[in-house]
Amino acid sequence: MSILSVYHEDFPQQPLKALTHAEDIAATLAEVGIRFERWQAETPVVPGASQEEVIAAYRSQIDQLKAERGYITVDVVSMDRKHPQREALREKFLDEHQHGEDEVRFFVAGRGLFTLHVNGYVYNVLCERNDLISVPAGTRHWFDMGESPSFVAIRLFNNPEGWVAQPTGSDIASHFPRLEEVG
Repeated sequence: MSILSVYHEDFPQQPLKALTHAEDIAATLAEVGIRFERWQAETPVVPGASQEEVIAAYRSQIDQLKAERGYITVDVVSMDRKHPQREALREKFLDEHQHGEDEVRFFVAGRGLFTLHVNGYVYNVLCERNDLISVPAGTRHWFDMGESPSFVAIRLFNNPEGWVAQPTGSDIASHFPRLEEVG
């Protein structure tokens, strides 16, 4: 189940609200410029599906996003607890950072925790299967895939080389719940 917990940036101990209905999550995030949607596959995606098969299952939604936002590159990332770089990759994204382009992720399987820092508030978004999140360029955020990651996600980019994280230097991410603590 997708969960959105909203905190004041100075009070990481207690959320101001927690939402579990997709419509409520989408409406709350839209207020701060974050896109959240639920997608359904046009054709079934089976475990072990190739990148091409995964993209084909969501082709119309991907094409719509590409047309709307000018994304030019689409790929599929798959992470599990056996991945040899899982710890290094987790560490890379646990600190607050931002990007010069949108960060768009659609969870085909598994889950991950996007945390957004916007206008004095922190938005913990537990994304699971069928969730799309689009974080606009320049939005301060961090991502936790967990100690034992398990997800498959479609990624869309404006830049064919992908995006580069620009650290903010803040330690705020260390004060808020991690993936294992929210779900």
